[in-house]
Amino acid sequence: MDPGRLLRRSEHEWEIAPSGGMRVPAVLYASEALIRAMDDKVGEQAANVAALPGIVRASFAMPDAHWGYGFPIGGVAAFDARRGGVVSAGGVGFDISCGVRCLTTNLARADVEAVKRKLADVLFARVPAGMGRTGSIRLSAAETDAMLSGGARWAVARGHGGEADLERIEERGRIPHAKPGTVSEQARRRQRDEMGTLGSGNHYLEVQEVAEVHDAGAAAAYGLAQGAIVVMIHCGSRGLGHQIGTEFLKRMAIAAPSFGIALPDRELACAPIDSDLGQEYLGAMRAAINCALANRQILTHLVREAFAGVLPDARLDVLYDVSHNTCKVETHVVDGRPCELHVHRKGATRAWGPGHPELPAALRTAGQPVLIGGSMGTGSYVLAGTRESGSRAFSSACHGAGRAMSRHQALRTWSGRQVVDSLAAQGILIRSPSDRGVAEEAPGAYKDLGAVVGAAEAAGLARKVARTVPLVCIKG
Repeated sequence: MDPGRLLRRSEHEWEIAPSGGMRVPAVLYASEALIRAMDDKVGEQAANVAALPGIVRASFAMPDAHWGYGFPIGGVAAFDARRGGVVSAGGVGFDISCGVRCLTTNLARADVEAVKRKLADVLFARVPAGMGRTGSIRLSAAETDAMLSGGARWAVARGHGGEADLERIEERGRIPHAKPGTVSEQARRRQRDEMGTLGSGNHYLEVQEVAEVHDAGAAAAYGLAQGAIVVMIHCGSRGLGHQIGTEFLKRMAIAAPSFGIALPDRELACAPIDSDLGQEYLGAMRAAINCALANRQILTHLVREAFAGVLPDARLDVLYDVSHNTCKVETHVVDGRPCELHVHRKGATRAWGPGHPELPAALRTAGQPVLIGGSMGTGSYVLAGTRESGSRAFSSACHGAGRAMSRHQALRTWSGRQVVDSLAAQGILIRSPSDRGVAEEAPGAYKDLGAVVGAAEAAGLARKVARTVPLVCIKG
């Protein structure tokens, strides 16, 4: 993208001024180098989002933004129902509530290095990964309803973890107002055998070492220390969320003219928040959020069992679990007044600042942990929300490095075996059922994570707490 076509608000903030059907500006948070590396489609999509009814303040793009379906991935937008605001299935995405959970441990690198190969094999055996993989859990129709309503609380009640886990999960493990009855039979059928599975694509389970601490106070509050071992789990609502997204995008596209909505792009299919269709989608989407939270809770239980079999004295505690790909009802200050908004985050993460009342007491002083997944070879980051993030982009931050290369390009560039061997030479063990999937997710297919995180921090979206590097990666 040519930065000369944008208005530069500051070193890391850029604006596309309203024109045509845009109701508000589009704002991109990134360094000049990241802007230049972005596809022109990112600006086009952010501008199209700015044309949707009831949008508040601006359409935002995070430093990791890249082309997506309708909304850019890394897109954030908030809508006010009182102003005719809409909810967009494309603004949430297909993998509803895909997110990251971080577990802290009482282990150091030396503990893992002594058993690393065995640990990698046991994790790979215990945690089902890959396209279409099923788990050991089989849900009846009644249990499916209970899971879609109960989220991680449902999983804990059935023995997959403890009550302490719930305090460290967004929404305390369950988002209210889910409507399982709005989830189709096909979506349910796709999920009944997939609970406790990792999935494919960019989903992963990683054993990591904390390589660097940037904020000692926040790191201490989070239970992080240099040299300590953490585990990150990245996955979502599996086939159920994808089916919900597919079905409602079609319905919204067909219904848009009846609502008087002229779509700048059919992929931005939406419905008024207060319409029957809008409420039906929100109910189904919340059910998918609960599905993802339950899934990550079950995976946490499987990971603990795997560690117990290799390192019996290991203790794994939830640091935090936060989703991207959601639409949440939140209160934000707009024009000096608190306002209830429907905040869409697609490939973006909520980032409450210090003192926010919805944070657990132990985390409130430091701010919300913001979990930024990287690639298999480059590591990840733990950030913290900032006080100024609320005025920047409705308390939102980036969610990862962002792709620099399509999956097809990656397949033409690397083989899965080449990637596995290269990472093994660096001391990183990869376990995956698919060489193709490994090639698609090659580290070189992603942007420079350090540059993305640096831009997020410089823009005031979140601040760096710690950087981690992978030791073992279970890849879907």
